[in-house]
Parts: sequence; C-alpha cells; structure tokens
Amino acid sequence: MTRRPPLLFLDVDGPLLPFGSGVARPAPETAGTGNPLMSRLRPELGPRLLALGCELVRATTWLDEANEVLSPRPGLPELPVVRWPEDSGAEGPRGLHRKTAPLVAWAGGRPFLRVDDEIGPVDRPWVEAGHPGPALLHRVDPRRGLTGPDFTALAGFTTALRRG
Repeated sequence: MTRRPPLLFLDVDGPLLPFGSGVARPAPETAGTGNPLMSRLRPELGPRLLALGCELVRATTWLDEANEVLSPRPGLPELPVVRWPEDSGAEGPRGLHRKTAPLVAWAGGRPFLRVDDEIGPVDRPWVEAGHPGPALLHRVDPRRGLTGPDFTALAGFTTALRRG
C-alpha cells in the first residue's frame, strides 16, 4: 500500500503575498490584477513548495481566484481549494481560528501542515486534541512571507514523517 503524502494547506495573504515593505512599483506582469501585493509574489516559492513532497491545497478566502491569478506566476499547478462552510468559525472554543476546524475535517486524519499568518494560541492545542494524525501549524510572519527558515521547518516536519 502506497502512503499518501501529507497535505499542505496554503494561505495566500501573508505567506505568499507579504504585507511588509517589498517591491515599490508593481512588476509589469502584475498590472491589471487589481491587487498591489501581486508584485511581491516571488517566483521561487512554487518550486520550493513542490519540493516539499506534499499535496498542496489552497486554504484561502481567494478560493478559485488563487488558481487563476496566483498559481501560474510561481509555476504551481491548479490546486484543490478548500470551500469554507457558511458557519465557519462556529465550531470550537473562543479564539479558535475559523479555518482550523474545516481544515482538520478536510484532512480526515491524514498528516498535514498548515501555512498561515493567522495561527493563534488556541489552534495548536485544539488540533493536537482533535486530530488523530501528525500536524504542523506553521505561522508565517505576514510582513516577510515564506522565507528560508519557514521552508527549513516545513521540510523538517515532512522528513520526520517519511522516517517515522
């Protein structure tokens, strides 16, 4: 039986499109996208994410627009998109991020990584208590986006999964 790769739930705003100071003027290929942060999307992120050996899943309010507008720029394929339930955020204790319960449900017990800038203090213990498989909730600094140390942490988790 072949083991399925872990899921990597990927947020857009913050991890891929950092909010901190970046490119002063939009790059020509981002003109007309309607989002001034698009100029901050670094092309090397796609290959680095793919190299982690995970099944990438969009976990963003961008929904399908993330595949249409973002995926081609860093060379990512079209990815599955989490559809947020209308009552997203109604489940769980106060302080649990509205994405956490739906992502645990989507994972269905599979190992997963969540890359997001909005992981709070309630999320990790809630996932540890309610998710039967290994999980890494990795908070990215929204001012910088995904950086080398983030990829080191993600790769460390996936390497441990392969060994264990």
